[in-house]
Amino acid sequence: MTKISLQCKLENILKQRLLSTVRSGPCVTRLLCLCLVFFIIGGSIFIPFPRRGETSDVAFQEIEAEAVVLMEFSRGEIIYMHGADEPLPPASLTKVMTLLLAYEALDEGRVQWDDEVTISEKAWRTGGSQMYLDVNQVVSFGELLTGIATISANDACVAVAEYLSGSEDNFVAEMNRKAQELGLTNTLFQNTSGLPHEDHYSSALDMARIAHYYINRFPEALTLHSQEEYTFNEILQYNRNPLLGRFPGADGLKTGHTAAAGYCLIATAQQNGMRFIAVVMNSDTRGTRLRDSDILLNYAFRNYTLHSVFTAGEEVAVVEINGGTIRQTGVQVGEAVEVVIPFHRQDDLQIKLDYPEKILAPLTKHEIIGTAEIYLDDVRLSETSLVTADDVEKAGFFELRWRSLKDFITSMWSRFLEWLGGFFG
Repeated sequence: MTKISLQCKLENILKQRLLSTVRSGPCVTRLLCLCLVFFIIGGSIFIPFPRRGETSDVAFQEIEAEAVVLMEFSRGEIIYMHGADEPLPPASLTKVMTLLLAYEALDEGRVQWDDEVTISEKAWRTGGSQMYLDVNQVVSFGELLTGIATISANDACVAVAEYLSGSEDNFVAEMNRKAQELGLTNTLFQNTSGLPHEDHYSSALDMARIAHYYINRFPEALTLHSQEEYTFNEILQYNRNPLLGRFPGADGLKTGHTAAAGYCLIATAQQNGMRFIAVVMNSDTRGTRLRDSDILLNYAFRNYTLHSVFTAGEEVAVVEINGGTIRQTGVQVGEAVEVVIPFHRQDDLQIKLDYPEKILAPLTKHEIIGTAEIYLDDVRLSETSLVTADDVEKAGFFELRWRSLKDFITSMWSRFLEWLGGFFG
């Protein structure tokens, strides 16, 4: 495995191309190229890799919420957190788990978007925010999900739970099983909506992880979460997410509020190919909840960048070929690679190229022969395949014999140059 910095990822190619010329070019050209190879190899010994930038830990003294998390979406990296493991009442943030299980049921084919759901008296009696469903009203499954995502409908949560699991209690058991599956250590659900219960809790970090999993698996759900208004039963209601239509790229995710939980928000936004998730729990007011979310997301978009590491088809090395009509071919990146990193860390990226020193002909163009991995501080950020640049046919018997003879002559010439250099040195 070869480990190189971004600054010198093409040095391999130059060395190997020059060595090829040393083997087969005219005498003067071979001598000059040999000197240049020594210069490159020698120079690389004394050129240090970039040092990791010295920065202080991120801090936000002005944030007032009891617990917050800022997460970069593509890898789930936690950029900042405060009070993030503290179990707190999550209020309607709970509904992200409810929606997650509903979308999984759709994905598995256990239910269809247009399935007709008959509303029970229990769902009708559910208090708090609601769609104002009527007892025995028939509503499509998709309509219920829309009501949950846009206006935080508690009655729709119960209706969905009963339709999928027979009862809300059965569905809550599924919610808790899913929490365990996701490795959430500070979460316990007692209902589908987040209505107050002394043993119903989660943490900002757990909520960020639920949101990350949900958006990653079902990005289409953001179409519902980003709706700013919703009408059902001729009643117009508005999405309570204060970032929609205000913060650039905001398209979700869920608000929450009870007296015990304070004001909560899972916010997410996408700009310039980057997405971040900010979780704010137990803010004193709507205003501080909005302000804290603004601070977190603004920091993320101002201090991170989508960095292009490779373009598709970029040549990163050269590999020797045994028994082919040509002696070497380029090693190319199979697909473009972009990573989200802090602005000041772009020069600290490292690349590990893993491919064989020699490969056997015949070869087809774009045949996979290895991998390229991108690291920052020994944490793998991304991976892509390495492929051959050319079609290479197998060489014939006489061509291979003639090549062996030329190699022998080249080897003798190199030894003579070494002897000559030592004689005059």
